[in-house]
Amino acid sequence: MPETKSSAASDRRVVTVEGLAALIGALRRRGRRVIGPRVADGAIVYDDLDGLDDLPRGVTDEQEPGRYKLASRDDDALFGYAVGPQSWKKFLHKPLLRLWRAERSGDDITVEAEAPDPQNFAFIGVRACELNAIAIQDRVLMGGDYVDPHYKAQRDGAFIVAHNCGEAGGTCFCVSMKAGPKVAGDFDLALTELLSPTAHEFLVEIGSRAGADILAELPSRPASSDDLAAAARVVADTAASMGRQMPDVDIPALLMRNLQHPRWNEVAQRCLSCANCTMVCPTCFCTSVEDYNDLAGVESSRTRRWDSCFTMDYSYIHGGSVRPSVSSRYRQWMTHKLATWHEQFGTSGCVGCGRCISWCPVGIDITEETQAISDTEKAGGGRNGKS
Repeated sequence: MPETKSSAASDRRVVTVEGLAALIGALRRRGRRVIGPRVADGAIVYDDLDGLDDLPRGVTDEQEPGRYKLASRDDDALFGYAVGPQSWKKFLHKPLLRLWRAERSGDDITVEAEAPDPQNFAFIGVRACELNAIAIQDRVLMGGDYVDPHYKAQRDGAFIVAHNCGEAGGTCFCVSMKAGPKVAGDFDLALTELLSPTAHEFLVEIGSRAGADILAELPSRPASSDDLAAAARVVADTAASMGRQMPDVDIPALLMRNLQHPRWNEVAQRCLSCANCTMVCPTCFCTSVEDYNDLAGVESSRTRRWDSCFTMDYSYIHGGSVRPSVSSRYRQWMTHKLATWHEQFGTSGCVGCGRCISWCPVGIDITEETQAISDTEKAGGGRNGKS
């Protein structure tokens, strides 16, 4: 987790592409596991970086409901895409984690809890929506009386190089969720990619003392007023090109007034209940546990894995599932994400990254569903959607 901000936090400097390569090298020399964007399996994913050549140079993504495709850019941008199917949650809140193992030797049983295994991560290219998502998971998994030690071990040691978005995707709506495209909050360094016919540079903002220490090792120059203006234009242009937006209404109140709205049944006719939306969501945190025993009865273990409120088993209690219908499960996801999350954690559970729209096989759009309920209410339909 980024350290206390230094007195130089307001400084801005500019590094070249070679300076970015030097940054990756400096992080690796410190023993950090550097994770960033790279192309794999037809998508931009987050994985280990050995150097600058691993970044998706000249690659962008085209996203619409139920559609994601990589395409070539007409420049050499290294961060010229929106977001891919993965989020940093993959590294901080692991998809599969052994919690403990037990072994029997005669009449003796030994139980060992799985110790946290901090990876000393350095994340490169964390977008504003993703930075907000990490902050939300911090509240959920570290902000209460019961702290997840495995999440905390990864989060406390993470070095974050954020990135102000220069490319809005067709399903992005971070502006209407007040979650981007300009980064804010806890980061160590923040980049803005500046492309011109004569230069390829990055404006760098310092967010922590650790960030200042590393930046001091890199070849850089002070930022000029032209650099600052160019960076501001990048963010403004991105904000103006959002592919989606949420309706400008009190969304929690809107949804809680319309729990019996016919739209829930309408969307359920398309929803496959596949859980894609929750798997790609950077804030969803639901898990389940599974126990394993070997055939000899000597070893046992318990693992935790990501789960989803879209699965029948997730809401199963003695006698059956609490939410047996697809409509009830979709309503649970959407109202929790946009409404009751406020009651639990003081914030929305959505950051407007658009992943749930792009990676829904049938292209269900959370902004469209919210707007439909809002439009019905404005037309006098009220809670049951009828005028």
